[in-house]
Order: sequence, then structure tokens, then C-alpha cells
Amino acid sequence: MATIDMDTRQRTLARYMENRAATVRRSGVDLPGPSFETFDPAKGVSIGARIDALMAEAEIVVVDTPGRDDAHARAAMERADTLVTPINDSFIDLDLIGQVDAETYKIRRPSFYAELVWEARKVRAKSDGGTVDWVVLRNRLQHIEARNMRRVAAALAELSKRVGFRVIPGLSERVVFRELFPKGLTLLDLKAIGGEAGIAHIAARQELREMVSGLSLPDWPAMRTAAVA
Repeated sequence: MATIDMDTRQRTLARYMENRAATVRRSGVDLPGPSFETFDPAKGVSIGARIDALMAEAEIVVVDTPGRDDAHARAAMERADTLVTPINDSFIDLDLIGQVDAETYKIRRPSFYAELVWEARKVRAKSDGGTVDWVVLRNRLQHIEARNMRRVAAALAELSKRVGFRVIPGLSERVVFRELFPKGLTLLDLKAIGGEAGIAHIAARQELREMVSGLSLPDWPAMRTAAVA
């Protein structure tokens, strides 16, 4: 497995992987980890070329695209087999992919990002006949269901039929995920490093398993790419 962080300013994925490598050196525990790099367009190498190079060595390539539109991010989307778009349960995040009527909370029309994915899918179909499986991940879910959550869920269900994406539940809002970032660890690493798993950790780990299962990543013999936007 390999990863590319395309956000050259924030570098959240790259920082996480650097933290993980530092934990391995510090603890002496051999934790599994992908190769990782930050994409730098200033070097004059296209994102497509970097994906091709990594796919020659890794079965899965995860590309973390920036929260902005640029030509490099579009090129990565066109190469993806699976495109994952995490959104919080709010109409602010939903507005990225669909505009909602203020009175009825019904979808008025798809937004810019949905049109961007549509164009990427067309390019992909023309280039190799493939398709981009678009998955919208409802992230940072609250434990108490509110009217807003139900409205967002209904709007997503309506929009998914119009623009063609799947909706799956992501991870709840839990402190443990923020605590693990400085060490570059996951919930699945706790046993390896001698940590104790409490009830909250066990519940979060089950959520993680269900999320990965919901992604339904293609199990092809050929190399495959997953992009997270």
C-alpha cells in the first residue's frame, strides 16, 4: 500500500504517517505502514505519473486530495476506482455537493463538486472504460440523533439517486481519534503497543470495521487506486 498527500500546505496525511514512523522508531514495535509521500507539482511530475509509479509497487494507492479545486486534484479523481468524500452531518458540508431548499430541505440542484465528479467520471469512461465509485461518508456522527441529522440523511438519500453516489456511515465524534494522531496510531494498533482497549475503544473499532466493509473496495487482481477528496 502507498499514500500520496496532495495538500502541500496542510499535509495532514503526511504528518500522520511521519508521526507513525516516529512511534515505530521510538517504541521499537514493528507496525505495518504504507510508503508515503507529499505530491509537489513544482517538481514538474504529474500526479498521474506518480500514481503509475506507485501502482507498480503497491496494490492500493490512497490519494488525499486538497480541499480545493485544481487540475492536479481533478486528474487524481479521474484515475480513482473509489472516490471517498467525508462530510459532517451538516447542511454546510452538504452544500458542497447539493443545494438545499431553505423551506422544504429538499435538494434544489447538485452543486459544483457533484458536477466535478460527473466530469471526472466521463473522462474516466472515455480513457479506459472504467468507472469511479463515489462514496459519501457521513463522518463525526453524534451519538444522539437530532432532527438536523434526519434532514441531512433524507437530503443525501435524495441527492444520491440524482447524481449517483453511495452513502455509508463513518465514524462518530470521539476523542480517541484526536488522541491517536500525534502518535500516528490507529485503534487496531493498541494491542501491538501494549495499550488497553476500553469500552469506547471497542465500540470505535467496530465502527471502523463497519466503515471499511461499507466502502466495498474492489477486489481486483489488477492494481487499484482509492482517492479521498
